[in-house]
Amino acid sequence: MELSVYNIQGKATSKKVKLADSVFAIEPNEHAVYLDVKQYLANQRQGTHKTKERPEVAYSTRKLLKQKGTGGARHGSRKSNIYVGGARVFGPQPRDYGFKLNKKLKVLARKSVLTAKAKESSITVLEDFSFEAPKTKSYLEILNALSVSGKKTLLILPDVNKNVVLSGRNIPNAKVTTAQSVNTYDLVHTDVILLAESAVQKLNEL
Repeated sequence: MELSVYNIQGKATSKKVKLADSVFAIEPNEHAVYLDVKQYLANQRQGTHKTKERPEVAYSTRKLLKQKGTGGARHGSRKSNIYVGGARVFGPQPRDYGFKLNKKLKVLARKSVLTAKAKESSITVLEDFSFEAPKTKSYLEILNALSVSGKKTLLILPDVNKNVVLSGRNIPNAKVTTAQSVNTYDLVHTDVILLAESAVQKLNEL
């Protein structure tokens, strides 16, 4: 698949880039995408939830009622979970929600999403550019020139460019990442992928 290269003024240039069929034209695997997104979201969870169990509740441990002869159930402590303010049984405890996925599966997931975006014509290739200083207005001008200012956009750069990252981070629904660190979740939750020309080769080598 070949795509035209656009400049930051939103005009098509005479250049074209070739997207590798091994990355942008595979048989998509939706289950791999599901697993990769699930792992990403699981890794975002802090897992710091905590409830007090019986040894941790600050109540007296005296026996409330005598063992027999009351005609009711036996009660040994005010900490019991059946009392208001008592402990919670098997409540959530701090834990790590992360789980392992094979690297090949994660690569397959990214390729599957890139293939889907390519079929939807949701990939725009931009000439390599940079800013002399961080400036949100300059980044907005590029989005407006490409007519994507109201959409969720993901700009994929070949390498980290601090000025571009700082220029785009305050814009809602606009994210900047690199070809090395792009993940399936970001690819799925974007309307338009803005792909820097030099980043194409790095994605082709996935």
